[in-house]
Order: sequence, then C-alpha cells, then structure tokens
Amino acid sequence: MTSLFSGILSKVVSPILERMLKRCEDTNLCLNWEKSHFMVKEGIVLGHKISKQWIEVDKEKVDVISKLPHPIIVKGIRSFLGHAGFYRRFIKDFSKIARPITRLLEKDTPFNFSQECVDAFQTLKRKLTENPILIAPYWDMPFELTCDASDFAIGAVLGQCQDKHFRPIHNASKTMTEAESKYTTTEIEMLAVVYAFEKFRSYLIMNKSIEFTFKVVDTKGAKNLAADHLSRLENPHQNVLDPKEINESFPLETLNLGMSSQQKSKFFKDVKHYFWDDPYLFKIYADQVIRRCVSGVEVVEIIKACQYGPTGGHHGPNYKARKMFDLGIYWPIVYRDAQNLVKNCDVCQRQSKISQKDEMPQNSIQVCEIFNVWGIDFMGPFPSSRGNKYILVAVDYLSKWVEAKTLPTNDSRVVCKFLKNIFARFGAPRAIISDRGTYFCNDQFTEIMQKYGVTHHLATPYHPQTSGQVEVSNRGLKRIMERAVGENRASWSNKLDDDLWAFRTAYKTLIGCTPYKLVYEKACHLPVELEHKAYWAIKHANFDLKTVGDHKKVQINELNELRDQAYENSLIHKEKTKRLHDSKIKNRVFNIGDRVLLFNSRLKIFSDKLKSRWSGPFTISQVFPYGTVELSQPDGPNFKFNGHRLKHYFGEDVPKLVVPDLQTFAKDHKIQGISIPGNVKTHA
Repeated sequence: MTSLFSGILSKVVSPILERMLKRCEDTNLCLNWEKSHFMVKEGIVLGHKISKQWIEVDKEKVDVISKLPHPIIVKGIRSFLGHAGFYRRFIKDFSKIARPITRLLEKDTPFNFSQECVDAFQTLKRKLTENPILIAPYWDMPFELTCDASDFAIGAVLGQCQDKHFRPIHNASKTMTEAESKYTTTEIEMLAVVYAFEKFRSYLIMNKSIEFTFKVVDTKGAKNLAADHLSRLENPHQNVLDPKEINESFPLETLNLGMSSQQKSKFFKDVKHYFWDDPYLFKIYADQVIRRCVSGVEVVEIIKACQYGPTGGHHGPNYKARKMFDLGIYWPIVYRDAQNLVKNCDVCQRQSKISQKDEMPQNSIQVCEIFNVWGIDFMGPFPSSRGNKYILVAVDYLSKWVEAKTLPTNDSRVVCKFLKNIFARFGAPRAIISDRGTYFCNDQFTEIMQKYGVTHHLATPYHPQTSGQVEVSNRGLKRIMERAVGENRASWSNKLDDDLWAFRTAYKTLIGCTPYKLVYEKACHLPVELEHKAYWAIKHANFDLKTVGDHKKVQINELNELRDQAYENSLIHKEKTKRLHDSKIKNRVFNIGDRVLLFNSRLKIFSDKLKSRWSGPFTISQVFPYGTVELSQPDGPNFKFNGHRLKHYFGEDVPKLVVPDLQTFAKDHKIQGISIPGNVKTHA
C-alpha cells in the first residue's frame, strides 16, 4: 500500500512542486527551509492561519495583543491600533468600537484615556480572541456584495453562499468625511457602492479583459443586516451643538446663492457680531467694544488723518491699526491699509537707518597665487612723527603679507614710488584694488598701471567692503601700533618696522599659518628664541652637499603643499563666512527701472538730530554683478553705488523742498573702462 501511494505522489505532486520551485528560482525568491512545509492541510502565512476551507487569525499573535496593557501615551495608541487593525477584516464594527480611542489621535486633543477608551480597548482584545473565521473564496462560484449607508458611515460585506448560508469573506466599513456627509441620500447610497467595488476590486475583477454585468437589487434594511449595521455607526458630533432658539426673522435667501456650505457657515458665524443702528453699522468685538464700520471715502479720510494729521506721529503699521481701533472705527482690511500707507509714506521712508540686514550678498575675491593681487590704502593722518603723518599700506590677498611705508604726504607721487618698490621685490601683480581717493585716481597712477600691465579695480563709493582685505589689515596694524607706542604717540614711525615684524609672524586663521611661513616656507626666528636658547640657536648642523640638496627638495615640496593648503583653507573660510553673512540679510532684488532712495552720509539739510540722510528718489538705469547699481537723476550724470545703501521707494515723487544737493555726487571719469567719481573720497 505504501509503495502504491508513493508512486501516485511522485507522479502527481512532483511535477507541481518542480514548477513551483522553478517559478521561485526565476523570480529570485528565496525560501526559508525551516519555515517551508509541504503536504500539510493548513499553515501560518503572514500572521493568518490558512486552510482549504477558511482563514483564521494566528493565535500566537493574538495572545501577544491580548496581554498588552492599555496605552498611556499617544505612541502606544498608534502601536495598538496598528496591531489590532491588521486583523480588522475579522472584527465586525471595528471603526465603531475603536472610535473612542481614535479620537485621541486628533490634532490638539488632550490625552485622557477615559473609561470609555478602556472599554473599547478591552472589547477589541476580546473580539480578537473569539476565534473569528472568514471563508476562503471559491473562484468558480458567484460573489455576493451587500452594502448600505447611513448619515454617518458606509459599510460593505463580501461573501458567498455555501450550503444555502451566506458566509462572509471580508468586512469593511468607513466613516464619511464632512463633505461626504452632506451628500443626498441617493449620492450616499452610490458612494457605498463605489467604496465597496474599490475595496473588493481584487476579488471581483481577476483580469482586465473580463467584463462583469451587475444587477443592482434594492433590499430592505431588515434583510440586509450586516451592511446595514456597519453603516449605522454612532455619530460622535450629534450632541456637540447646543440647542438654540429659532428666531422669527430669517436672512434673505438670495444671500446664500453661489456660496458653498463652508462659506455659508462662516457667513452666519460672522454676521452675528454685527448690528444696525440707523444710519450706521456697528460690530461687537471680543473685548465687548462696539466699533462703527466705515467704507469708501470715509476710510481714506480717517487713515490720512491718523498718518499726516497733527496727532498722527508717523507710527508703524501695527501701531497705526491699533490707533484706528482705539478711535472706535473698523473696516475689514484695516491692517493691510495701514501697511500700505506706511509703506508709501515719503516721510516714513526717509527716517529709517541702514543696518547689516540691508547688505548685499557677499562675494569674496579668491586668489590662487601669492602676490597676484594687492590691496592698497592710506592710514592717517596721525600725529607728526619725524615729519611723517601717513602710512601707505599694501597687503597681498592670499598670503596676507603686509608692506607699509611712513610718508609725509598722501599724493600720487609717493604712491607710484611705493608701488615700483613692491614690483621690484615681488614682481608685477595681475591686479591692484583700491578706493576712489584722488591719490589713486589720476593720470600718473594710470600710466604706472599700463606700463606694468596691472589691472586697477576701484571700490564702490561709501562701500569699503570691496577692498575689505586692506581695511582689515589696517585695523590690525593700527591695533599693534596703539599698544606699542604707549604714551609717546609721536614715536609711531620709529616702531613701524617692529610692528610689521609682529604682524607678519602672527598666525592667520584664514590661511592656517603665518604670512612669513607661507612666503618663505619656514618659521621666522625671533629674538626671544636666542634669549631662551631654542634648539636651532644651540645646535649648528654641518650637512654635506647631497644632504643639503635633499633637504632643499623636501622644503620646496612642502612649500607647494603649504600654499595649496592655504588656498583651500582660505576658500573654505570664505564660503563659511558667506553662508553666515547671507543668512542674516534681507532678500532684496533691484531691477532696471526701480525707484530707490540713497543713504547719503554727506547730505546735511537739517541739524544732526533731525536730519534725513536719504536722498532721491533715483531710477536704476543698470544693474551690475556683485551688488553694484547705476542710478540716474533728472538733472545730473549717472553714478554708481552699492545696493547696501539703497532701498526701494514707494509713493509719489518727492516734493522740491526736500530735493538733495545734487552736487554731492561727482561726475564720472573713465579709467580702463571702470567708472570713477572723481570727487568722492574714502577715508581709511
């Protein structure tokens, strides 16, 4: 008998098993041998106990859920509903039972796990342990889909008729949204049908090429018990509204035409705060203050009186709106009108100051080779020291190496002589950056630049950040001089060489070393090392030529690596500085044709306490990269300024009484294609 059945199994089961394993191999599906079972009547698959006749829950999984304590935090509720919801197809009225618990997941709902929530929690666990059973579908038999709807929810049950009894395959229910609950009865019933077909589509449609013809049969609720019960869930909002007495007066029906239900709800909620006392309309505010509603020309008169009248004060928009409320006046867009009024007021626009937030995005000057770009500027005048009053400073943009010379005057002759000395020692650079002082903007200086093939870049007027490197070096050198001279202020010229020595041997975070080491690839020996017997001072090395040559090669390689590292450090530092700077400024965009006001520190119309430094408005005629803007004026030439000193102008033209002195802005001269206002000076 055993051999007989063995032959049948090998003929029937083996081909099927081989095809199944071949399919797994083709789809790269890996099987766990310990979890694989063959020739069994039932098995556990994805938390479900599946047999030929039915589907049950996995008792091991249910036992874990049944031992869980009730949640004490929102995260615990989500975890429990996630576990229990995995088996919701087995639990009838799952949404209705879990409703007290799911309310705690709503936004701005305080966590209070009441007795009602505890009962719901225990009911769900009990339902899972009652061994619910769903039958497996028979695909050669017709399906029966029953659905129903109520004012609150829709429900559906999919099943089949077996042994003359309806057996459920899957239960489903859904609480309607606020919009769906406003459907008509016919639309709600159709919504239940659509929901049922979407939910059970995988059962009803096995292939896209198969078409089904359905016959809709109206069944009484008494005969459609399962779906009818699922649709009649309790409405949690039915007792929220307090009963109100119906008024005898009703609003005009045409007011509701063309309004959605949400608009109608908001309209009737707002209208109860208004009342009519002929001939005026009033509104009752939350603070129980009654304010009269105004509109049209009356609004314009009131808002102008609050801004330009004797008691206006030109306050900000919030104070302005608050002042109108204190007057007992109201209209719906009072804050917007106050904002627009202050924004377009000429007087208010001319009284603000400029700050760091008004600066333009930072654009750093990145240099690849030392001594390729120099910044140059004057310091002084200082107290006379041996006939000298000024210091001419030049700084290399990459190595931060500083050259300085004491001078009795600040004119073009001494500048050209100083530059020739730098060119002879360090070579002709590619570019020199300076401010727009007359000692840098003249024919003699231009001739030197052209002779040595150097490009001369000029800083924007009143914007020393353009030549920021030399300005920073000036501050550092000045700080060293102030501490070095002490009480004898007239000795500063004698201390300059020592001050430069100190500056060149100071560590610079930007390059990661000292300027001296970056230029000469070795540390600078200081007098203090001799005094305290540093290693190099007490040891005298005697190398042969080969050893010295090998050592020099290593030094040259180290120098290249040091300069590459200095360039990378400088680039990283400047990118970090740019991110920090740009995160603190306003996002302002200037376009051609915009009208702007200019912050002019040289403008003097009133006394120091009451003067306005904003002049204009001017029109933008051209926008350059890196924040420079060219402005045009009606009665004078065009001139350039950095966007830091500009702000957009709103409103009418400025009266002639406050037109600034246009002689403040000099005529442009051209040097190597760069616009230079000749009379504007930048003091160090």
